Amino acid sequence: MARYADLSKAELEEELGRVRERYAELQARDLALNMARGKPSAAQLELSLPMLDLLDSAADLRAEDGTDCRNYGVLDGIPEAKRLMAALLDDAPENVIVLGNASLTAMYDAMARYWMFGALGSEPWGRLDEVKWLCPVPGYDRHFTICEALGIQMIPVPMDENGPDMDEVERLAAADPAIKGIWCVPKYSNPSGVTYSDDVVRRLASMETAAPDFRIFWDNAYAVHHLSNDPAEQDAVLDIAVACAEAGNPDRYLKFGSTSKITFPGAGVAAVAGSPANITEIKRYMNAQAIGHDKLNQLRHARFLDEGRGIAAHMTRHGELMKPKFDLVVRCLDDELGEADIATWTNPRGGYFVSFDGPAGTAERIVALAKEAGVVMTGAGATWPYGNDPADANIRIAPSLPPLEELEAAMEVFCCCVKLAALEQLLEE
Repeated sequence: MARYADLSKAELEEELGRVRERYAELQARDLALNMARGKPSAAQLELSLPMLDLLDSAADLRAEDGTDCRNYGVLDGIPEAKRLMAALLDDAPENVIVLGNASLTAMYDAMARYWMFGALGSEPWGRLDEVKWLCPVPGYDRHFTICEALGIQMIPVPMDENGPDMDEVERLAAADPAIKGIWCVPKYSNPSGVTYSDDVVRRLASMETAAPDFRIFWDNAYAVHHLSNDPAEQDAVLDIAVACAEAGNPDRYLKFGSTSKITFPGAGVAAVAGSPANITEIKRYMNAQAIGHDKLNQLRHARFLDEGRGIAAHMTRHGELMKPKFDLVVRCLDDELGEADIATWTNPRGGYFVSFDGPAGTAERIVALAKEAGVVMTGAGATWPYGNDPADANIRIAPSLPPLEELEAAMEVFCCCVKLAALEQLLEE
């Protein structure tokens, strides 16, 4: 099959007939498949089951400093857990606060603190006439939901193969004091899989900002989520803490991370890291919010992952389960859509997603067609603020949850829907 754009109207109509016939066959399968979110598979979750046996009735339930992990106390985390999360966040244990199970909660809390109390003595953001935030797109819908919930105006900034468009980021941040920060997923970004270049990290750290309390929310959710255990195939990212310190802006960032996609989502350990001034401020406000988080879970994770030394081996096993799924997705897209030349997609070396761009104006139609054929995808527009992708083109593909045979069936449906939407659009034109 030639490029769709090169086909005559008669050829397009003939191809549309074939694709509609195939779509009807797929609908008749009565599938019920879900690729809406990047959840670990059952096989991935089973990798961490031995952790549940570490704290039995005979286990030592005291931290190394003597803390009884069954009881109240320890606001910022037991020493073992601080070392574990410092390894994950590429920081020093003294710069880390160990929290509950979700980094999303940590990010919401950080934003809410700035909203109520300001940042290191600045005016509380909630008292300002307007607050704006830079949002690289395509991006993570949960980040956007936090801003929307607080009434923060979101400004989309395009991504390229190196990270956010820094010319645009620098122009915006320098011109408007209402712009208070930027979301960043620096490694295997959600959903594009892009890893920020060193130049992008340094420019983020050193750029002029009209707001003196500008903050980089550095959500390193996929820091260790490689698809290969070959170091040459693992993207590295420059440490934002080092870059900010070298640029003379040591308080500009907050790092966030968790074990959610390492052990058990919803039963993991999250953390925030920052400069000494930021960590001191966070702990001061946390004193009114919490007495301490789940230290038994902190202890369990620290022992299971050997305070960070066991992360690489554990994540190699995750990668062995994930890589065949990503390979399958990219192979299906290449085989089914490559010659038609109607879409583009990423082929990341890690993370949880493939970012897909179909013909402009077709994403909602593709997602709806897939749902009608029994395959639930992430909603069209979810990767843009307010759920509004101006091009109606981007769709996030999440390969992790389904078994391979289900994933292959889902991709067969998806590719058929892309063809169907593209052909409909071409014939309407």
